[in-house]
Amino acid sequence: MEPEITRRQFKRYASLDSVRHRRDEGIFVAEGTKCVLDLMRAFPPEAVYADAAWAADHPEAGASVVSRATLRELTRLSATPPVVAFLRLPGEHGLLPDDPSAFVIVLDRVQDPGNLGTIIRTADWMGVDTIVASPDTVDAFNPKTVQATMGSLARVRVIYTPLEPFLKARRDAGITIYGTFLGGENLYTTAMAGGGAVVMGNEGSGISPQIEALVTKRITIPSPPGTEPSAESLNVAVATALVLARRAQCIFDNGKNQG
Repeated sequence: MEPEITRRQFKRYASLDSVRHRRDEGIFVAEGTKCVLDLMRAFPPEAVYADAAWAADHPEAGASVVSRATLRELTRLSATPPVVAFLRLPGEHGLLPDDPSAFVIVLDRVQDPGNLGTIIRTADWMGVDTIVASPDTVDAFNPKTVQATMGSLARVRVIYTPLEPFLKARRDAGITIYGTFLGGENLYTTAMAGGGAVVMGNEGSGISPQIEALVTKRITIPSPPGTEPSAESLNVAVATALVLARRAQCIFDNGKNQG
């Protein structure tokens, strides 16, 4: 027998599109097989709803079997997924110690949930496990962000904090703070194998002036020689991926030189 989900519960689940309601309720939504299974390993479930086939294939999830009509009412996706889970938000994370061997991504007022989700997913692939974000950066548990991470939110923590004191402490400790600007050092010739922090700015206005003042190495992502770019700028998630790819290349090259 299908478990009853009351109209009050449906209303509660629908309210999770709001960051305030997510924090008040202490839960967020995850949808689809990969996203749900990955995130359940890191965030305890409050409730998991699935169709009969999915529940039979994944008994470890302890899902309540519901109809496709119920899943359609629960989902935010255009195509109805076989599973929708409501997971508990984590407690507050402490800040990363000022360890010069660590490399972190710093986000200054990034607003698009899809961009943040893609950055989290890219960080996971590239071995970066911590993102430090300004308080006015979009919430990592926004449903669109969660979906865009494809489960990587289980392995990458996003810490929200005022950026100035965080970056000042790292700068004063001699840790390199990279920032992406026009007219900076060519990314493809910049040595990035060690620790540091790379600041990525707002989609429309870039890095704010007070954060720009704390950057110790300005870098730019040039177009290939002989080309004339017509785009005004790169998407922030794409730019982050290019910076992390350059860092990965430097690490590979260092390994070859030491081997």
